[in-house]
Amino acid sequence: MRRTPTCVLSDAAPPEISNGHAVDRFVEIGSFTKVVTGTALTRMAAAGVLALDDPVERWLPAIPGTGITLLHLARHTSGLPRLPPRLARRDPYAAFDRDALHHLLNRLDTLATRPPGHEEEYSNLGYAILGEALTAASGTTYEELVTEYVLRPLDIAEVTARPDPSRLLATPGLLGRPRRPWTMHGAILPAGGLWATPRAAADLLVRLLVEHRLGNPAPSWQTAGPLHWHNGATRDASLFAGAMDDGRWVLIHRLNGASQDTDRAGIEVLKRSRTDS
Repeated sequence: MRRTPTCVLSDAAPPEISNGHAVDRFVEIGSFTKVVTGTALTRMAAAGVLALDDPVERWLPAIPGTGITLLHLARHTSGLPRLPPRLARRDPYAAFDRDALHHLLNRLDTLATRPPGHEEEYSNLGYAILGEALTAASGTTYEELVTEYVLRPLDIAEVTARPDPSRLLATPGLLGRPRRPWTMHGAILPAGGLWATPRAAADLLVRLLVEHRLGNPAPSWQTAGPLHWHNGATRDASLFAGAMDDGRWVLIHRLNGASQDTDRAGIEVLKRSRTDS
């Protein structure tokens, strides 16, 4: 059986590390990337670079008249499907580059499954388009804009699309051989392609949701009563990050673990911290 390296960081206890995980090695954070993208959107809007209600076609060569705005993309209410069409199975996002994304922009009216602004449907495609719009508005790359608007103001450095190979935490496969990660640094990057150390991901969570260093939470966060949370999953990694209104928080990262089990483990940590307090 494959090992399941696990890292648990929270306000309630010292870090819990097992099966070879580490707080200071880079790991995939999957869709937790969306929190960074959504925060960049709100920060750019606050700076007057763009407006939350800008239609997609203001910044990208998209077909006009769909009614899809940047805020719809951030809230998953654009009506766009979860995934881009015709992804490969082995490395699904490897061929989904900028040209492939722009090829879809003139088809947004036919790709959308419902009118924007009504129902939520979680969409990696929507966040890929949002990230491309942010880069167009900023005139920089995605990594440059999130560094300027999110990471540097939060004093966080260990988040990147291309980590130093010597600092990667490899996912153990069968017989202990490391597994090769998916290719996520193309157009899908703003939806799920960032890497971070667990301590940097925890710093993001705390400085955004507990300390509110950049204002109110971005529309990327999911909510359930007093809980703000987001998760992330790739083929080999899963993450859960959540914070309560009273300041309790947890971040769990696992390799080779089912994402739903990682989510449940995070909720259990928050429940125990309430009982212990």
